[in-house]
Amino acid sequence: MKTLLQDMIDRDQVARFPDPAFKLIQFSSYDRRSVAPDKPHWLTGARTDRGHVIRTEENSGRTEYVLMDHQAPGAIVRTWATDRRIAPKPYNGPVNAIMRVYIDGNPEPAIVGHMNDVFNGDGLIPAPFAHKSLSSSVSFFPITYAKSCKITVDEKPWFYYFTCREYTQGTRVESYSKERFDALDRETAKVGRTLVAPKVDGPTRNTNWRGKLAGGKETTLELPKGESAVYEITLEPETLDDPRRMRSLILKASFDGNETVWSPVGEFFGTGVGLNPFQGWYRTVTNDGKLICRWVMPYQKNASVSVLNLHDEPVNLSFKVATKRWKWDERSMYFNAGWRYQEAVRGPSDWNYATLKGKGVYVGDTLTIWNPVKGWWGEGDEKIYFDGEDFPSIFGTGTEDYYGYAWGNPNVDFYEHPFHAQVRVGEFNKNHRTAPVDNCYGYSTQTRSRSLDAMPFNTSMKLDMEAMSNRELEYVVGSYWYAMPETTHNFTPNPDAAKRPIRK
Repeated sequence: MKTLLQDMIDRDQVARFPDPAFKLIQFSSYDRRSVAPDKPHWLTGARTDRGHVIRTEENSGRTEYVLMDHQAPGAIVRTWATDRRIAPKPYNGPVNAIMRVYIDGNPEPAIVGHMNDVFNGDGLIPAPFAHKSLSSSVSFFPITYAKSCKITVDEKPWFYYFTCREYTQGTRVESYSKERFDALDRETAKVGRTLVAPKVDGPTRNTNWRGKLAGGKETTLELPKGESAVYEITLEPETLDDPRRMRSLILKASFDGNETVWSPVGEFFGTGVGLNPFQGWYRTVTNDGKLICRWVMPYQKNASVSVLNLHDEPVNLSFKVATKRWKWDERSMYFNAGWRYQEAVRGPSDWNYATLKGKGVYVGDTLTIWNPVKGWWGEGDEKIYFDGEDFPSIFGTGTEDYYGYAWGNPNVDFYEHPFHAQVRVGEFNKNHRTAPVDNCYGYSTQTRSRSLDAMPFNTSMKLDMEAMSNRELEYVVGSYWYAMPETTHNFTPNPDAAKRPIRK
């Protein structure tokens, strides 16, 4: 647990392929009738995803519903759950279910308590690792086990995720115990303080540009030569109150002669359309319009970062890239960011976020949707395939669940956490908030970045998200991943889409 806590705030390690190796898997309440894309029930969205379990067991005279049973060395690195007790009206109601976490086959549970009490930041797992998030409870605290982990509840559940690292057999993993958990109190507190006050430590070499960037023009910062890494990118464009400027300003980056980043700054920094402030571990958008990215981006020989203005009018901006020395080795990877746009998406369908072929680690995404009506924009399950799988290792229960909140339309409000945020819903953002109302008209943006729950792949990865709306929506996604040089992807620069007028 101590190692994983340290890894959670070590941005360098995310830029190197994992050692020891692991695969990310997930246990969730998805509809078990979803067995293949060409079979019924594959595209049912979240409507039928609640209450599904692996099996039931009798234990000491009580029935226990098994939510997770993982027979391998591993670690739970993300949990998400909602139930009737914390659901908004009219879904809410009493729940008395007790969760039990059994480690390494021990008949006595290592953790006992109501699931949402354990993972909402007020119980066993402290904030900011665990927190309440719009009618759900989310936790990123690592729960480790050497041989196996089984989780049960004694009342039929609603919706839940347990996302786990599965290590190869023979990997030595220290198992969770309350004694070990308590002994790490100081380490846990230190990591928690770091997560909510992100910064880049140590001296950096700064490369700067400030001026007026004319329409259709590009400015490029050539970075220091030799083995180095970008540690922070800061962009301060003027007139961010014009939403089109965010879509038509493009961030580009090339490392060792290959362009690996092409994205409008809105999706790259997680702010979506317009200026929507939030604080995250990897990215921060401030109230005064400063856009900050802290993903580490290594290179061996040379690198450049550019801003392209696709707008027809000039923009004043300040642009800074901070670098430090980096020791390149066989595990080092290049940072990538791509952008996809589709003007009209109508469900039900699986909408592809990213398809990657080769070796790398997927580390996050930002979804921006434009919705033409006040009602909920729909949603559906994420399905994530690794290394040529026919059935996804990660099968979720809803788009908003993937981004760390619940119940969609009743929760029209801002939230933020070091690893995820809903930065905008229609007229609402961090600085413009009222009591939640059932109005999802216009743009919605949610973003997620990954640390311990980053997703390694050896030959391929595909992330699909169900689009379930019966009306046409605009879908835009920015995706972020690290990859070896030979890895390919299905993103292409799309300046025509980035120049399109912003919808009202």
